[in-house]
Amino acid sequence: MKFALDPAFLLSVAAILVMLYCTHLVYQLRTTMPGGIVGRTWSTVVALVTLFALGYLVTPYFRFIPADLVNLIVALIFLFGAIYVVITVKLIHRIIEELT
Repeated sequence: MKFALDPAFLLSVAAILVMLYCTHLVYQLRTTMPGGIVGRTWSTVVALVTLFALGYLVTPYFRFIPADLVNLIVALIFLFGAIYVVITVKLIHRIIEELT
């Protein structure tokens, strides 16, 4: 198969770079996070962002992976993305409750 810089590949590279930056940020913030429920929740957020970064690293290779496996990977990224959103919204809600 020929290597090409098609739009999907370029978008994958851009997404990977953004996710690597986000991964750096969540690990950096982890050191300043307090304990308790916020700290435990942040550990889950760090794990999910790391999982997403790993998933994003696979996307440039989708053209070489069987379609069924690509569909499974995308479905897993969507599932864990939804879980991430729930956890993040609940964490923000807890923080707002603490501040008010």
